[in-house]
Amino acid sequence: MIDNRKCIGCHACTVACKSEHDVPIGVNRTWVKQVETGAFPDVRRSFHVMRCNHCADAPCTEICPTSALYTRDDGIVDFDNRRCIGCKGCMQACPYDALYIDPDNHTAAKCNFCSHRVDRGLQPACVVACPEQAIVAGDVMDPGSFISQLLATQPVQVRRPEKGTAPSLYYIDGDRAALEPLATDNQPRSVAVESKPDRHGCATSTADVRPLAGLGVAGFLGPEGAGAGKGIPRKVYDAPKNGTLWGWEVSAYLSTKAVAAGALLVPLLALLVGGVAVSRHALMLAGFASLLMQGATGALLVADLDRPDRFLYVLLRGNPRSWLVRGAWILSALGAVSSAWLASVCLEWGRAQTVLAWATLALCIPTAIYTAFLFAQAKGRDLWQSPLAPLHMLVHAAVAGGAISVLLEAARGIAGAEGHLPLARGLLLSGLLADLALAWAEVALPHSTAAASRAAELMHTGLLAKRFWVLFVAAAAIACACVGPLGLPVIAALLALLSLVARNDVWVRAPQMVPMS
Repeated sequence: MIDNRKCIGCHACTVACKSEHDVPIGVNRTWVKQVETGAFPDVRRSFHVMRCNHCADAPCTEICPTSALYTRDDGIVDFDNRRCIGCKGCMQACPYDALYIDPDNHTAAKCNFCSHRVDRGLQPACVVACPEQAIVAGDVMDPGSFISQLLATQPVQVRRPEKGTAPSLYYIDGDRAALEPLATDNQPRSVAVESKPDRHGCATSTADVRPLAGLGVAGFLGPEGAGAGKGIPRKVYDAPKNGTLWGWEVSAYLSTKAVAAGALLVPLLALLVGGVAVSRHALMLAGFASLLMQGATGALLVADLDRPDRFLYVLLRGNPRSWLVRGAWILSALGAVSSAWLASVCLEWGRAQTVLAWATLALCIPTAIYTAFLFAQAKGRDLWQSPLAPLHMLVHAAVAGGAISVLLEAARGIAGAEGHLPLARGLLLSGLLADLALAWAEVALPHSTAAASRAAELMHTGLLAKRFWVLFVAAAAIACACVGPLGLPVIAALLALLSLVARNDVWVRAPQMVPMS
């Protein structure tokens, strides 16, 4: 429990935590956020200690593919950096921005309630160091404990209760402006601490800021300040933020996975469901293209890990609750079955070919959509919680499959009316139209949370607007015209793939640009 009636913002808890755990410069397990409210000259600065909430239903433990994060019997959410692969899924899942990648060993870390001290009957280091006894720790299930008495007698707040994580960190006299990430005005006059670029080149400060040295209260809210006379709460001191955790590797992986599934989905649908005669050479080309993209998907997944040397832990030490692990199983199954099917096509195995074709087709759909459930486990990013995400992924597989089929057949010099090309073109056109409709729904319809609305705004009117409107919307619209009235299928296919990559890029990046703490 943090008693904000007593906190003086001395940062003793931060220093004690860094000393106890040898936390590197630039990252923090415990930090103090400072927010100013009111209008000059009636201004108040409040201090709020931020840290892991040790949730009863911790989303970080569910998404972690190797169970490096786990909940102890006493309720402490602890971690084992010997198992961590640096996938950063836990950082996306945590609604409280409590995790970071340790720059020394490249694994995830956070406040673990000083579990090594608790095991010896000692209080966490921050509790001992606090000069005002503003940090209270204890057993909330023990009615005789001081923390239970405070809970029984004082009104308390928790951060982001709508996430349903049942956080175990409570605030007395907490300020909404500090506890809710989007309640403050993060204009360029806020002060960033230890700001540095991440490996994707994104700022890791509280916002895209221009720090102004020596600003006092008048400097922020005085007659010449951006918030003069408005009384808008302002975040003026905070820990550095993580920036873009999942960058181009993840958005590219979504695209290659869509191609891997779609390249097989289209010809097999035509052959097995539509009863269309698909040439043996067309099937072989589709199989080889899919295997190539499956390999690229796996390579991108490994490349995004901060500990790529441990990538086999996903299969060897997998957490079955994590959709990253389930996705690895699905991709592995598709790789094995589609390879066997391709061999049966090349060797003309007859009956076995049909059985393997149906098995491959059955695996294409979960391959296309499983990532939607992985992103849904990233509870810290509200836009990714959309129920339309599985449909979004399936549509992308249809677009990618139609585009690849058109390009492969064009490379072979086959006329457009032969084989499964009519189906491929139909899926390409309908997929593009469906993707445009889904994108419209994503940005135009009301959202359930302010964070999701902010992410949608970033896509269509903010920093990502050019990519969204030009590379996605315009490219997709022109592709529709080329595959339809203009009759230019190759150009349509190339533009469709460009729109697919752009759509995935903005969809992955936008939610990560919304602050979580």
